[in-house]
Amino acid sequence: MISPPAGRPPGTGPANGGAELASRSVRPLRLKAGDHELELGPRPLLMGIVNASPDSFSDGGLHPTLDAQLQLARELLAAGADMLDIGGESATTVREPVPVDRELELVVPLVERVAGELGAIVSVDTYKPSLARAAIAAGASIVNDVSGLRDPAVAEVCAQTGAALVVMHTRAAPRERLQDPDLYGDVTGEVLAFLRERMATAVRLGVAPKQLIVDPGPDFAKTPAQTIRLLAEVGRLHELHRPLLLAISRKDFIGALTQRAPRERLAGTLAALAHGVDAGAHIFRVHDVTAAADFLTVRAALSGDPPPRADLTLPEALRFDFGA
Repeated sequence: MISPPAGRPPGTGPANGGAELASRSVRPLRLKAGDHELELGPRPLLMGIVNASPDSFSDGGLHPTLDAQLQLARELLAAGADMLDIGGESATTVREPVPVDRELELVVPLVERVAGELGAIVSVDTYKPSLARAAIAAGASIVNDVSGLRDPAVAEVCAQTGAALVVMHTRAAPRERLQDPDLYGDVTGEVLAFLRERMATAVRLGVAPKQLIVDPGPDFAKTPAQTIRLLAEVGRLHELHRPLLLAISRKDFIGALTQRAPRERLAGTLAALAHGVDAGAHIFRVHDVTAAADFLTVRAALSGDPPPRADLTLPEALRFDFGA
């Protein structure tokens, strides 16, 4: 089993007082990620986002140095993140790609420090085999490939190293914007077929089924309406019998519904989080870990799982703390 960071149960930072975030009647699934084994299902896990890229659509430039990014990683873990997703190139389509040499400079030292100093479970957000291999050597145990396994060599890297592989649906090339309202008939059925085929490709290249995670790819080569339809039916992806990752944080479909900019989409993100939990998703990739952890803690308590302790109290110091 994976040992959670900082000697605490996964997802139990100070924000939730050590309570389990949720316990659900979801079929447990085993995930192999490098040297680790993780059982997914009893409660949703939070994947915090640490962008080493200067061009992130939602927080590019907020943490420009390695030390600032490491501090963010530390804060996300303390807030309740179970794992961290580190990337050096945004999926934005309005800027030039980051050269792979520069991406290696941005990502590898950060992965090494987050995995080594903080003891975190690290996912590297990349579709490039050379970066995947270097990040795994630095301590990453998951490769989050947002290209839909466009380059099968990424799967070969995971087969050789034992790292877990996120297989995501997209019909677009990396950094290509594809918004066609007529692209899909049954969008969920087409996502299922795509993921099933890509999973088979990965297994054929030597990736063990228990190394695979699936992601339906909200917003990737999908209009807001297509993404909403897909997420409404996302429970169908359990047919694949692999852990389901939902990257719903601050996404365009939320912005389209609420008419809000990326950093103003927290309420919409939490609504999507609640829906994903109800649908049995296993991992949620989020920017606002503190809010997501608090949301899941209160939601679980109100559902009676776990029931509140009889001696549960609010510290006096917090009763009238209205902030600055």
